[in-house]
Amino acid sequence: MKNMIKNYIKIAWRNLIKNKAFSIINILGLTIGITVCAMIFLFIAHQFSVDKFHSHGNRIYRVMRGFDRSKERAPYLSAPYASALLTDYPDDIKKAVRILPTNGLFSFGNISFNEKKLFIADTDFFELFSFPLLKGNPQTVLKNPTSVVLSKKTAKKYFGNDNPIGKVLQLDKNRQLTVTGIAQDPPINSHLDFDLVIPLTNYINEDSFKAWENNNLFTYILLNEHKDPKQLESQFPQFMDRHMKTVSNNMGLHFDLALTPLHDIYFEPHSAFDSAKHGDKKVVYIFLSIAILILVIACINFMNLSTIRAVDRSKEVGLRKVLGAQRFQLTGQFIGESILLASISCMLAMCLLQLSMPLYSQLLGYKLTVPWNSWSIYIFLLAVFFCVGILAGSYPALYLSTFPPIQALKGKLRLGKSGALFRHVLVVFQFSISILLIIGTLIITKQMKYVKEKGLGYDDQQSVVIPIDNEEFYNNLRTFKNELSTSSNIASVSFMSGEPGGFFDSHTFEVEGQHDEKWKSRTEFTDFDYLNTLGLKIIAGRNFSVQFPTDSTSAVMLNRTAASKLGFTPEQAIGKWIKNTIRDQSQRKIIGIVEDFNFLSLKENMDALIISPSDDLRVAVVRLNTKDFPAALKTIKAAFGKVAPLYPFEYSFLDQKFDTLYKTDIRQQHILSLFSGLAIFIACLGLYGLASFTAAKRNKEIGIRKVLGASISGVTTLLSRDFIKPVLIALMIASPIAWIAMNKWLEDFAYRIEIQWWMFVLAGLLTIGIALVTVSWQAIRAAVANPVDSLRDE
Repeated sequence: MKNMIKNYIKIAWRNLIKNKAFSIINILGLTIGITVCAMIFLFIAHQFSVDKFHSHGNRIYRVMRGFDRSKERAPYLSAPYASALLTDYPDDIKKAVRILPTNGLFSFGNISFNEKKLFIADTDFFELFSFPLLKGNPQTVLKNPTSVVLSKKTAKKYFGNDNPIGKVLQLDKNRQLTVTGIAQDPPINSHLDFDLVIPLTNYINEDSFKAWENNNLFTYILLNEHKDPKQLESQFPQFMDRHMKTVSNNMGLHFDLALTPLHDIYFEPHSAFDSAKHGDKKVVYIFLSIAILILVIACINFMNLSTIRAVDRSKEVGLRKVLGAQRFQLTGQFIGESILLASISCMLAMCLLQLSMPLYSQLLGYKLTVPWNSWSIYIFLLAVFFCVGILAGSYPALYLSTFPPIQALKGKLRLGKSGALFRHVLVVFQFSISILLIIGTLIITKQMKYVKEKGLGYDDQQSVVIPIDNEEFYNNLRTFKNELSTSSNIASVSFMSGEPGGFFDSHTFEVEGQHDEKWKSRTEFTDFDYLNTLGLKIIAGRNFSVQFPTDSTSAVMLNRTAASKLGFTPEQAIGKWIKNTIRDQSQRKIIGIVEDFNFLSLKENMDALIISPSDDLRVAVVRLNTKDFPAALKTIKAAFGKVAPLYPFEYSFLDQKFDTLYKTDIRQQHILSLFSGLAIFIACLGLYGLASFTAAKRNKEIGIRKVLGASISGVTTLLSRDFIKPVLIALMIASPIAWIAMNKWLEDFAYRIEIQWWMFVLAGLLTIGIALVTVSWQAIRAAVANPVDSLRDE
């Protein structure tokens, strides 16, 4: 048996060397196909492994809050929920841990950073979640209110190689925290990502943490063993009646609670303000489909090229049969060749994968590595061996082993019409996949271009966005604004609760003429310079004005959609009263209506917006009056430094919000474009091999045609024509499939392009052009060859 395997390997290697042109094409196609599949395999493995490392993972749930059945539940609850759940359901809930994601200025000596990944959490955070501690005890590391736990990279940032335990960090100038633990950096397959964790006990007695309506933190619970989460959920309506009935009645909303298993949080529907990491199953399925399709293209290449070599190898098969070789021996030999070729391709693919990981990680937006110490990558390679080496290699092996020995030895064996038809079917299938990917890439590119260029209804140019994320800046906003008002580089400054594309609260209102029914709307809390800074257009009424001192407490503005949803024309809405059931003690009068502008992502429909003067300010937007950005930024930085000298000046440009809102879609576009190009390349490798074979087999026919007066262009057209037909058939097959698939993808966008006929034509022309370039090279070589050489033996 051992000797037989050695013989198979020797014969297979000799045949690969002998037919090196076909072997190189096969290996190149398979290598690229396997590399792409491996990339997508790593992506999918990462997506489905999120939060699987937690020891209590199957019993940990995140509590979700809902108030509108037409919208997804929100992940944020107020602080009292956790204590009340533990008190009301002691037999069901073992632990309840709250996490407030926030930021804070940390300093040590002369080093200071505005940390964006700060968790304020309950003391048993490290007992509930399996984040390993390099130093410190999970049960006691957060017991002291003055403690702080750092991630490994954060500890190195502040203390270098020194032992950080016992060192003191200062938080926001007014709180001394002692390092009590060092945690391993959170793995990329965790939906929670932190750099520092401090105890919630520092803040639990503050008024904001006692209010049931102040929803700003995550709440996770650990169920006792053998407790049914569905049964617990069924008791939540009574829980809400006990604790939230008064608040619900005041707000005119019916709140409910639900439980999301820890393993499902990553893929649950989420809003833009959910700070936890999330994935999209639709993207996973798209990538999985691409991986399968590209591997299928590579396998089709292998089957096609192996089959068309059948005539060349017919005498070898006939001779071996005459010498007594059995069919199973021949089949084993040819499958062995397939496995050897697949093995070489796998080894090359793994090398290419390792080299391409930095670029791939950059495309994905997070770092992925090849898990060489994990069995999963080797299971993947075995699966590739099976698919390519055995499944794809079985058809050529069975086909070659059935040759009649007498006809084969006489050289009368020819590939029949059925074989040619099968090859053409495979080519059609190949190019159907390629065209499908090209059409998808074209439509995604067109949609993202449309989104980027669509008029949003506000001026996003030359506007700087500065987060109001510390008390010093917040307490000195008026000074900051006055400082900038003296500069000719600054056009206007406005403070608001959310910039366009940012976060907008949803509140309930009582409205004149609505018969005591509560009405829901998005809200924007701002100052009097809001419209001027964003360049919004008033279509009825007036703007907020310092000439009307009562505007700050008794006036609001609506967008056109809000007025329409209330049943008013813009003019009719002026003078009506409206009252925020959460914020206002008295009614406010509608003084103006602004034209609709896209303050939300273009994936969402235009929504109602109520604009109210308020002190709930979270960002500053500074509109510039110059194109000298460095000078303007220097002015803003100087003003910021005067009011918040200890904090780093951080900013972004408003027109960059596009990249933030649609970064996932942009990445999909880039990755799909790359994979589509690779799919076309692999398909063209197969087409090149077929063209080479066809040119060789029609060598004498071409010689005769040239002797009889055929031109080079005529011969080239003759050879190229047969390869265009499969591409046209592929276009007709792929187009309806692409139309259905891309319409489904476009459903995520409220504002979207129409899929037009020219997109399919362009995809077809691109594919035909690429196919012609591929085939024409071989066709021209055959056409310009001396006919004497091909007819010499006649």
